Amino acid sequence: MSPRVPRRGWFPLALRRASVAWERQRPTWREARPGLIADALKRAVARPSGNWYVLCAARDLVADRPRGLTVAGEEVVAWRGPDGRVHAGPGACPHLGAPLAQSRVRCGRLVCHWHGLALDGGPFAGWEPFPAYDDGVLVWVRLDRCGGEEPTDRPSVPVRPDPARAVAAVWSGVGRCEPEDVVANRLDPWHGAWFHPYSFVDLAVVDAGGEADRFVVDVSFRLAGRVVVPVRARFTAPGPRTVVMEIEEGEGRGSVVETHATPLGPDELGRPRTAVVEAVVAASERPGFTVARAAAPLVRPLMRAAAGRLWRDDLAYAERRWELRSTGRFPG
Repeated sequence: MSPRVPRRGWFPLALRRASVAWERQRPTWREARPGLIADALKRAVARPSGNWYVLCAARDLVADRPRGLTVAGEEVVAWRGPDGRVHAGPGACPHLGAPLAQSRVRCGRLVCHWHGLALDGGPFAGWEPFPAYDDGVLVWVRLDRCGGEEPTDRPSVPVRPDPARAVAAVWSGVGRCEPEDVVANRLDPWHGAWFHPYSFVDLAVVDAGGEADRFVVDVSFRLAGRVVVPVRARFTAPGPRTVVMEIEEGEGRGSVVETHATPLGPDELGRPRTAVVEAVVAASERPGFTVARAAAPLVRPLMRAAAGRLWRDDLAYAERRWELRSTGRFPG
């Protein structure tokens, strides 16, 4: 049965009347039709991205250090200028190829540690910048050669709660798979209570919206023992490498979890690698949430730890899916 989702203003916690053993919960494999998931995935990866890729958490790009990442085989470096603006471009020094991600930022300029060539973010000595964007939670970079789409001035950032009334945390990890395997994981909400019983119980997909690609789920987040938080959540895929979960009803209404998949390039054995960057932006209208916002430096590590525990399993799902696809054994 679908969990009862409290209406707005109700006490957010619930006490499950009777716990159901993991193996006795309702099977979901008949509802999780491979064709339905495959069709939703096909439509998702066909949506435009404007050639934008998520690079890292905005908080991870600090003033005095650059950050490097290989995105779709393209070496990228990013840093902040003296005004805090993000600059990005090729990660190899145009002089003799030094790794700029290992260089220094001084007075907002990226100074190569091999011979001192300094970059202020503009074109110089054969180095051409990439468009970059800081949305306040994540840093994006636009790679037109990799994306091959019609470029856009800015990435399509999902709607989030008001930053002044929210707490945001970002978790990042890497899996041996392709972005579509990560997106496919998120477009399969039916696995939640079976694969993540430590976090989810009483899961029911109440709307698998066909070509609308909207999956609406009633689920309870497990706190301790029989104490749970029932919510209604909606999953959508606004772009080829992004899936967004929004809390529609229950505690934290309006909170979002954005899952972004960034292709990195092959490993030493030629297997694909994908970075998962998940932004959790939590909000609540309850007065007590002001305490959580005040304690954000303490809350964020807990939020990242919770996301990391889920992704330990979900990356195994994505990696297994890629392994089967790459050997022609995937049944979906």
